[in-house]
Amino acid sequence: MWRSILACLLLLVAVGIVRNSVKASAGSSSLVYTVAKVYKPLAWMHGAERFPSGATIFVVDASGKHVLLPEFAATADPAIFFDGQHVLFAGKRKSDDPWQIWEVPLSDGKARQITSGTEDCIRPFYLPEDRVVYARKINGSFRIEAAGLAGRDVLVLTYGPANFIASDILRDGRILFEAGYPLGSDVAPEIYTVYSDGSGVESYRCDHAGLKGAQASARAHHAGRQITTGDIVFASEAGLSRFTSARAQAVAISAPTGEYAGDVAELPSGEWLLPWRRDSKAPLQLVLWNARSSSLRSLIETPDANVIQPVVLAAHAVPNRHPSGLHDWPDANLLCLNAYTSKYPFAEGSIHSVRVYARDKANNASLLGTASVEPDGSFFVHVPSEKALQIELLDSSGKTLKRESGFFWMRRGEQRVCVGCHAGPETAPENAVPQILLKSTTPADMTGKQSASGGR
Repeated sequence: MWRSILACLLLLVAVGIVRNSVKASAGSSSLVYTVAKVYKPLAWMHGAERFPSGATIFVVDASGKHVLLPEFAATADPAIFFDGQHVLFAGKRKSDDPWQIWEVPLSDGKARQITSGTEDCIRPFYLPEDRVVYARKINGSFRIEAAGLAGRDVLVLTYGPANFIASDILRDGRILFEAGYPLGSDVAPEIYTVYSDGSGVESYRCDHAGLKGAQASARAHHAGRQITTGDIVFASEAGLSRFTSARAQAVAISAPTGEYAGDVAELPSGEWLLPWRRDSKAPLQLVLWNARSSSLRSLIETPDANVIQPVVLAAHAVPNRHPSGLHDWPDANLLCLNAYTSKYPFAEGSIHSVRVYARDKANNASLLGTASVEPDGSFFVHVPSEKALQIELLDSSGKTLKRESGFFWMRRGEQRVCVGCHAGPETAPENAVPQILLKSTTPADMTGKQSASGGR
């Protein structure tokens, strides 16, 4: 808590620091970045190594360029604390060690280990209230966890057979993360959000609906970062794109030709610091780009190695703290307001019932139960928590109208209200009481326990 308070105080001073560091930043100072001979940005989707030949974090500041921690065999994934004075990173003291999460104060360079274990922990970010979020490999797959800076009070945030990895912390407190689309697959990376208690998981946008195979791969979205405007800038097959608050679909950014690796760092001057290369044969380098300019300016380039993951060394605002709304229940409730509110067309009156499935121990979809859907498209179900779930809509004859391609989950004690089925987070609900609640305020039990909880 004291670190968060200190960050708020230092932010007032940081206004002057940031304004005076424009020239220095553009001149390759006050930055941290990663250099890696081999970089496989999407290897995490298969639980594989992104840096098979190792990686090293460099610092460029007023004293020049130097390795952040020369005594470490490998370092990567730098993130800056809100006071601008501490670096969170994934590191290995010895080359045969697993990746673990560490923190180092820039003042003394003495690193302390946060996570432990025999499998890799990567891609960390700071959360409010002295907590961090990162991805831990469990049984060959990456899941996202949150923990205190002392490594205690570990909370699992993602569930299911997919690989998950964080890419940023949004100003509203949500965690921006990546997983395959459909959620639970390894076809192409997509951008999702989840609250810091693991609830409210959803796709950031739903412009991928109906895409499969090569189409889904071409719509790959990864390495997203939030910029000052609130937009999410990310890498795609087309180059750079963004999600804005006003559009339900991604908007292509008219940036110079080449390949972009995402992880955009925004400078106080308004310029963007970008990992970029001319083509797949060249290594990635850091370039500066101003949206008003058609050209890129090379900033940091290393022969035969990739320069990636730029982060500006400066104080920045603490994201909103997310007070958890979870109840003390063993499972979770899901209320759908109107299943007809969807990107898929359903004839009026065609939806009769809903089935809920969960992944079983053999990783197959197992039917949990069936519930009725009211004429207005509403339904209310009580489902197992912290398991991969899937929904299927049926007509009156039992024929499948639409079944989810991927999976979602709900946290223990979560009570969630969805606007519709695959409606997208950009869709607003109708101002009406759903008919299912007029009929009964008790959800259809899909847990198999047949035991009422106090909050249902």
